[in-house]
Amino acid sequence: MPNPSKDLQQTESALRSVIQSLIDGQDDLRNIGELLKEASLKEYFLAESLTRAHFRGVLESILHQEGVHDAKETATATGTLRRLWGDLKHTIGGGDHGLLTTAQQIEKEAVDAYEKAMNGDLPLPVRQILSSQAAHVESSLEFIKSARDATR
Repeated sequence: MPNPSKDLQQTESALRSVIQSLIDGQDDLRNIGELLKEASLKEYFLAESLTRAHFRGVLESILHQEGVHDAKETATATGTLRRLWGDLKHTIGGGDHGLLTTAQQIEKEAVDAYEKAMNGDLPLPVRQILSSQAAHVESSLEFIKSARDATR
């Protein structure tokens, strides 16, 4: 018979990993949206940043319901460095194409975080939420790839 505390620990670990990715993505996508020149892309990225905040809130609520009260996280050093690198590329002339390449990397890392989380033994409702969110992020990744290719 499974140990409930071990199951909770696995779920908490999986969700924290995804939450961390969402925090970085939220900050990174907002930053990219603010730097993009093309108005429709700017709007898309700012909206996606808000979507990441919503996804994060859903996952943090799950943790709170399970009795985990310190679910708040902050951006990682990797995310901060990536934002600085994106800013630098933009400043030295990378333009929208360079920003979209950075955004593609961000979304790929988010997809990887979701895949890793879903490899664990998770309760079905949590797995369903993660699967739905992952599908949205994968769709965003495809959109960004297409937008990047169109800016060449």
